[in-house]
Amino acid sequence: MLEFYSREFNFTEINSTYYKMPNIFMFFNLSKKTPDNFRFSVKLHDSMTHEKTASKDDYMKFNEALKPITDNGKLGCVVAQFPYSFHYTPENIHYISKIKENILDIPLCIEFRNQEWNNADIYKKLSQEQIGYVCVDEPDIKGLVKPISVVTSNIGYVRFHGRNCEKWYNHKEAYERYDYLYGEDTLKDWVSRINFINDNTDFTFIAFNNHFKAQAAVNARMLQRLLDSLI
Repeated sequence: MLEFYSREFNFTEINSTYYKMPNIFMFFNLSKKTPDNFRFSVKLHDSMTHEKTASKDDYMKFNEALKPITDNGKLGCVVAQFPYSFHYTPENIHYISKIKENILDIPLCIEFRNQEWNNADIYKKLSQEQIGYVCVDEPDIKGLVKPISVVTSNIGYVRFHGRNCEKWYNHKEAYERYDYLYGEDTLKDWVSRINFINDNTDFTFIAFNNHFKAQAAVNARMLQRLLDSLI
């Protein structure tokens, strides 16, 4: 499926690494199935962002697993996606710096779910450490991060989660949260924001997480058409 996918898109996120620590053979095989211009982003493991129990040895193993795609230039970045319960505190700001240290020279991007992190001080801190800020589109629910365009490193990143307010918290299965299909008018609102991010970075990665029934692929094609129409 990856080979088929790579004929149309030149980037994908690897989310399985959040649930299970990866190994080097996994990325060797992923790399073999994709062309030279293909790029991956890789989500950090749950123990690094949610449980916060990862050891230095865990980070070393994670970094080692990525070698097939770091060595051939196919790794765009790793993504640390923090939960809503990760609050804007001095301790958590320090924790982000420790992650940056532990992943060595691998580019890092941070996704926050709590609106507390949307402030000038954290943008400055991320810029100083060359950590990318992940811009998100998600439901308009009090406390969640609003759709903004922020650049804090040479990597731009946008993640579309859908706007399913009803099922964001009230769901039986996790996939229900992301059961949402964007309309063209909604995506048009992002075109100027994405162009701003792209103009101020070396690379911009755009990911759709509204994966239920392949709605992500539908919207990725839709956004690509919108962006191409303005070139």
